[in-house]
Amino acid sequence: MPKKKLVHFKENLTFPHLFQFRHSDLQKEFAIRGNWNKQFFYNQNPLVLELGCGKGEYTIGLAKAYPETNFIGIDVKGARLWRGCKTIAEENLGNAAFIRSQVDHIEKFFDMNEVSGIWITFPDPQPGKERKRLTSPQFLERYKRILKNNGIIHLKTDNLAFFEYTLGVIADSNLKLHWSTDDLYNSGTADDIMMIRTYYESMWLGIGKKICYLRFSFH
Repeated sequence: MPKKKLVHFKENLTFPHLFQFRHSDLQKEFAIRGNWNKQFFYNQNPLVLELGCGKGEYTIGLAKAYPETNFIGIDVKGARLWRGCKTIAEENLGNAAFIRSQVDHIEKFFDMNEVSGIWITFPDPQPGKERKRLTSPQFLERYKRILKNNGIIHLKTDNLAFFEYTLGVIADSNLKLHWSTDDLYNSGTADDIMMIRTYYESMWLGIGKKICYLRFSFH
């Protein structure tokens, strides 16, 4: 393993805003499940998640843009999360945190109706592995249990097939589609969907790839 990555893993252990778990830990009750605002953020602001957050660029961007909302990014790769954790420490962001875990375990960390919104930003499209897609019916059932009734799920992807798959799931499940576009940056909209760009999103736009976006809810 490269020395730099080892240094980052070691520093990750010092960040109070990074929660990491061994598989054995997931068999236990997570201490602040259902009490993130009371026991970690110390406020009653809405709680929003970013799933598969990578380096946390979206989580950090949203936290800066909306200081009266709490944001938690989830990713399984500790080396990626180091960058986001480092930024939180350097900029003293009190409304952002990260969890190192697979999204499959999301209900271990959040209680029913605890989450106000979810962002899914450029997920692995998992070709040929529908159950592993972060917008599959199996994952949507997990989200439904932790989301508030009016909670919105946002998806940004550069993969048209994944975008169309998700539209199909929304239609088949009789969910409420609020808005969608298969070419976000030529759609005429101008809000927080376009305000924050990940490194790879900027790279894809630079080579002419289109970015798809949609948002939906269960009610």
